[in-house]
Amino acid sequence: MKITRRKFIKQTLASVAGILGFSAFGYSYARYFEPHMLTVQNYTIENEKISQNFHNLKILQFSDTHIGFHYNLSQLEELVETINEQKPGLILFTGDLVDEPHTYDFPPQLPKILQRLDAPLGKFWIYGNHDHGGYGTDKIREVMEQAGFELLQNQHTVIRNGTESFTLVGIDDVMLGRPDIKKTLSRVGGNPFTILMVHEPDVASEYQHYPIDVQLSGHSHGGQIQLPFFGYLVTPPYAERFVEGYYHLNQGLHLYVSRGIGTTRLPYRFLCKPEISVFQLKMKES
Repeated sequence: MKITRRKFIKQTLASVAGILGFSAFGYSYARYFEPHMLTVQNYTIENEKISQNFHNLKILQFSDTHIGFHYNLSQLEELVETINEQKPGLILFTGDLVDEPHTYDFPPQLPKILQRLDAPLGKFWIYGNHDHGGYGTDKIREVMEQAGFELLQNQHTVIRNGTESFTLVGIDDVMLGRPDIKKTLSRVGGNPFTILMVHEPDVASEYQHYPIDVQLSGHSHGGQIQLPFFGYLVTPPYAERFVEGYYHLNQGLHLYVSRGIGTTRLPYRFLCKPEISVFQLKMKES
């Protein structure tokens, strides 16, 4: 069920009551400390369709930087250094680069910083809901192209290493784009190991019925604020069922939801540190 932007903002603003309930220390921690406490979440993905040439390949996902809303270019530079330290073979960005593209001035340093990200098998990205709207759709695409990222918008690409390969699929944003999973996957031949990038995680309930092995999503921010005994304070539309971490769905789909990097609506994180995700592929004996 869709939720209106107005209702979501209303729910978000209502969470201020929870913030005001923090102690002075808790408020300072949520506002000034935890949003900067970047963590590296490591996962291992085993699958019979992963071939020898991709055994131990490191795939790094980052998401939801929301540049402009309490996240600046200096922080982005630090993020790029941290990502490169992981030495990933493949880098994936799952949407929401800038918080408000229609008001952001897009300094020339932005694509230059992102261009420093290095991955021998390529850098790919998809749209998030904040990337669309106004002139943001075109401007974000221009920035990412300058940075050396390839857009997957209802498209797939084949990741090759020697004679072996797997398939990477990207779907347009669910909320403000025109996603078409059926048409996109119809272009994929055979039965390869397939990774899907889609910004909003909750569509996994539907997408699990398609031939996808792994889904990588963001959007949720992990709830951004989590309270003991209460859980996630606010979750956005299409990130209410699957909020953070790993989920194994009934049809065999493996879903990974990133808490992301930045913040939106409210500049706080509490018990919900920002993260990048590193996936190491492993062969699995049949």
